[in-house]
Amino acid sequence: MQKILFSANALIVLSAAVMLNSCSKGINSKSSVTGWSYSDKNMGNMHVTKKKYPKAGPGLVFIPGGTFLMGAKQQDVMGEWNDKQHRVTVRSFFIDETEVANVHYREYLYWVENAFPDNGKDSILKKVLPDTLVWREELAYNDPYVEYYFRYPTFNFYPVVGVNWEQARDFCSWRTDRVNELELIKKGYLKKDAIIKEMKKGGVGNIFNTDTYLLMPESIANKDKPKKSDLKDISNKPRGTVKVEDGILQIQYRLPTEAEWEYAALGNIVQNPNPQKSDMKTGEEMEKSQNLYSWHINSKGLRDNRHGSWQGRFMANFKRGQGDNMGVAGGQNDKAAITAEIKSFLPNAFGLYNMCGNVSEWVSDVYRPLTSDDGEDFNFYRGNEFKKLYKNGNQKYERDEMGNIKRDTLNAEDLKNRINYQKGNVVDYLDGDVINGAVYEYGKTTLINNESRVIKGGSWNDRPYWLLPGARRFMQQKTASRTVGFRCAQDYLGPAGGPGFREGNMFGKRRQKRS
Repeated sequence: MQKILFSANALIVLSAAVMLNSCSKGINSKSSVTGWSYSDKNMGNMHVTKKKYPKAGPGLVFIPGGTFLMGAKQQDVMGEWNDKQHRVTVRSFFIDETEVANVHYREYLYWVENAFPDNGKDSILKKVLPDTLVWREELAYNDPYVEYYFRYPTFNFYPVVGVNWEQARDFCSWRTDRVNELELIKKGYLKKDAIIKEMKKGGVGNIFNTDTYLLMPESIANKDKPKKSDLKDISNKPRGTVKVEDGILQIQYRLPTEAEWEYAALGNIVQNPNPQKSDMKTGEEMEKSQNLYSWHINSKGLRDNRHGSWQGRFMANFKRGQGDNMGVAGGQNDKAAITAEIKSFLPNAFGLYNMCGNVSEWVSDVYRPLTSDDGEDFNFYRGNEFKKLYKNGNQKYERDEMGNIKRDTLNAEDLKNRINYQKGNVVDYLDGDVINGAVYEYGKTTLINNESRVIKGGSWNDRPYWLLPGARRFMQQKTASRTVGFRCAQDYLGPAGGPGFREGNMFGKRRQKRS
């Protein structure tokens, strides 16, 4: 995940749109700061969309934000001291209901294969292919998985593995563009055959990209204009392009932060019997902050074993002990020798599958053992790299080989008036400075560097300890494993409780008693 600095003009427009949206009660309302009417052809025809909240994209589940104890819930048997408990607040967000499956990732490959012609050993297709050789071991016969796990129909809905962190990140970007492209086709802003045309023609210039569409709509092929639309230009004609403030485009997909992932895995939630009356129930004193695993508490009663229905059943796909990956024939414990289908076992209280076991999962964060001491207590994340949009010598935006808008690292001139951060890449913030004193010299004193990414959740080949949501490990972002997959997340903008809730406590008006 990266936080991007857009141009000053883009920020002003976006800020104005947010302000106007909060002030308006509808499309035809008047500005409370100028008195001008919105969507009025005689007053500039500025369109202000009615208040709306982002909807979960395909496969996503809404996670209401809250506070929780991040870190170890049991004894640190590994003696790593890298997951000390600390209280963190996480904002509301969306996350995938399941891990990304083989068939989902093959959909990505199919698109890349058709959109980009093969150009030899450095082709884009070769860069996005998962590493199926991760199944090989010197003293084990796993070649059938090398050949068939990723592509054979049996494994369509098994979690994809052999994908490194960079490939997972790029999949999230590709997914954003495909979801938005389809939405624009449905709304009439791209031609109905736009997807097929771009894949047939191939090459960067014919590929739809969300940022390119917003910044350089003239460079997007196959644009269209609906005959009827609420979006009008200054001449009161249907507008030909969609803007951020119209609320049509999906917010970008990304990898979840470590704090988000752990919060979602624990599934701490106070059930509100009447969510429309959210002011009538608070849960801060009822927060069950000591859940051990994602299935430990399920508020919907799915763990009911009053009649012994779940007694002794494995609630996740993991390795019970040395040489025991699935139990004995006829009485298998988790019924999975390796991975299992992405909707196997029961979901946790948030409705998420396999947050413990099956495969460990990449998260966005750069790994540091002192996270609990360094981190912010609100939306903690280590991995920010603030960038600006790149412009060439002709002051035009350029696209990279995947069709994304190029971005540059911030320089001293960009940062001279900043007081909240002093450099663009803050991945190693607090490393070796006077505040912290920690120094990470990769290959000399440690195996940790700025490309060490956190993995969470435990896998089919792990003991129960690693299934604890608070447990932390790391791998280099360019490496892959047969035990590591991923799921995507997406930002949510709106009340913390979700649509139907209000921000801030609302109190009825009461007449003051005079003394």
